[in-house]
Amino acid sequence: MQDIHIKITDRNGETHDVIAPTDMSMNLMEVIRSYELADEGTIGVCGGMAMCASCQVYINDGADKLQEMGDEEDAMLSEAFHVQSNSRLGCQIHISEEIDGLEVAIAPYP
Repeated sequence: MQDIHIKITDRNGETHDVIAPTDMSMNLMEVIRSYELADEGTIGVCGGMAMCASCQVYINDGADKLQEMGDEEDAMLSEAFHVQSNSRLGCQIHISEEIDGLEVAIAPYP
């Protein structure tokens, strides 16, 4: 499989069914940026280094498909705004066949 489907709800509440390639070493933050689902400069501010939480998403369905949260991601979310129990950083969710069908919502920008 080369492409997967992900449902992403933007900050305006509109849901987008997007196709993401699994062969380009992308992460969810980069997919959101490539589809321009968040205003320029409000997502991935740190460039995907898990240092700003601007790419925070809420996992609505498919959390069991994700790899376990790492220490850096956990530490950043402990300092972020609008964190919920289903929060993850989009830059830490790598696009792979395992996450096909994932459903997320982009968290509000601080």
